[in-house]
Amino acid sequence: MESNRKETYISVDVETAGPNPSQYSLLSIGACLVFDPSKTFYVELQPVNDAFTSEALQISGLKMEKLKAHGLPPEQAMRQFSDWVSQITPDRQPVFVALNAPFDWMFVADYFHRYLGQNPFGHKALDIKAFYMGRNDTLWNDTGFEAITKHYRIEQSLNHNALQDAVAQARLFRRMLEEQEVLAKP
Repeated sequence: MESNRKETYISVDVETAGPNPSQYSLLSIGACLVFDPSKTFYVELQPVNDAFTSEALQISGLKMEKLKAHGLPPEQAMRQFSDWVSQITPDRQPVFVALNAPFDWMFVADYFHRYLGQNPFGHKALDIKAFYMGRNDTLWNDTGFEAITKHYRIEQSLNHNALQDAVAQARLFRRMLEEQEVLAKP
């Protein structure tokens, strides 16, 4: 299906120190191709400040002190992510895909522009929840990961490791696109 398109869908998930990039750090990025989840990217970043919410760190299991010592500086991490996106999408437009894309997108877009001055995704972000809502004529409250996987009879869960969650999202979105292709045929 994707070979007929001029874009490449990339599933992206992030873990952060809090709810917004102006006050909190991006801590990890996981990504993979939607149509080949074995092609992956993962990086942990050094925090840009000491701000965090206990809930955010509890969810991700990441430790600020460990990331300060072993995470990559944000500019280097974003350069690696940009290079990976460019390498896997030659002559194609990368499309950022996420479950609750507005959250993940705001951190990734902010860090790309803040540290590299450009975003390889441009302004293209596709939200799996919104896609599901429109496709299935459902309410927003019925677009959580658990509800969507139940609808598609897929047994998987999110564990808040950015790479593992990006892969889980990719599998789910691929299933949704495959259904779309089948339903779109005469």
